[in-house]
Amino acid sequence: MSHESDDVRFAREVIGAEIRAVQGLLPLLQDGFDEAVECLLACKGRVVCTGIGKAGIVAQKISATLASTGTPSHFLHPVEAIHGDLGRIAADDVVLALSNSGRTEVAQLLEPVKRIGASIIAVTGNLESVLAKHADIVLNIGPVKEACPLGLAPSASTTAMLALGDALALTVAHRRKFDKETYALYHPGGELGRQLLKVEDVMRSLDECPRVSPETSVIDALEKVTNLISTCPGRACGAACVVDNEGRLIGIYTDGDLRRHHSEGRNIELLRGPISELMISSPKSVRLGSLAVEAAEILQRHKIDDLPVVDTDGKLVGIIDIQDLLEVRVIAP
Repeated sequence: MSHESDDVRFAREVIGAEIRAVQGLLPLLQDGFDEAVECLLACKGRVVCTGIGKAGIVAQKISATLASTGTPSHFLHPVEAIHGDLGRIAADDVVLALSNSGRTEVAQLLEPVKRIGASIIAVTGNLESVLAKHADIVLNIGPVKEACPLGLAPSASTTAMLALGDALALTVAHRRKFDKETYALYHPGGELGRQLLKVEDVMRSLDECPRVSPETSVIDALEKVTNLISTCPGRACGAACVVDNEGRLIGIYTDGDLRRHHSEGRNIELLRGPISELMISSPKSVRLGSLAVEAAEILQRHKIDDLPVVDTDGKLVGIIDIQDLLEVRVIAP
């Protein structure tokens, strides 16, 4: 067995101290947590998170978590606040103030915030502090022993604040029934957001999708594709969808089919005939409401570039071109 270095041993002590700080929160959740959740759910304005130093950095992260999970929120630096930025707080807001000691510059916000009319939730480890005594709701992190060798640098206390903030934000999101679709709305550029995009978010509309009847000649269908490409540059696709009188998808003819038929030596007379004779019958399609990643899987598995989108009755509602999925990075270039 390899010898454990002093550095590794000390690192274990640091992590152990932070684990104990988080575990210490569990029995403290009974005090004020339910009230804090109800306060945030009832908030008609924004949750303004504030803190100084390391606690301020944690407050920024908690604010970001709230905002990304359905609770409007922003961060306010307490020093900037008392020098004019209090105008960022309104009576309908809730101020979530973080301070382990409860005696930092955050406490200076109490009187003006109360005059504005906003509610105050304190996250602190000192129930005897000015912050704790004058806040509307107090969330106690307990007497946390810092992991710092001097017992001074915020470490275990900020870990506890972060865990408690996450618990608060995610409990509120759970109560709001925050779902994957809403998450995708707030995270359109992120990997998870892309995985939750629906086909209707990326598909080309019927106006950008050439549609013909089965009796239409191949040449006329191709002319319609060409005309649409010229009027909708960059959006019209190189495929004609064949629909019946009810608008239900029954076939597709693509530029790839044309190249294949040309290479097979099909004569011009055949191309003047009805597209029903050369179209791909019962083509691959995707249902409206499906995830874009499902459309991507179909396109890649069958090595095709165009995928019609249909409703529950099989009626054509749009089409997805592989370029559409490349643009939103559902498919890697």
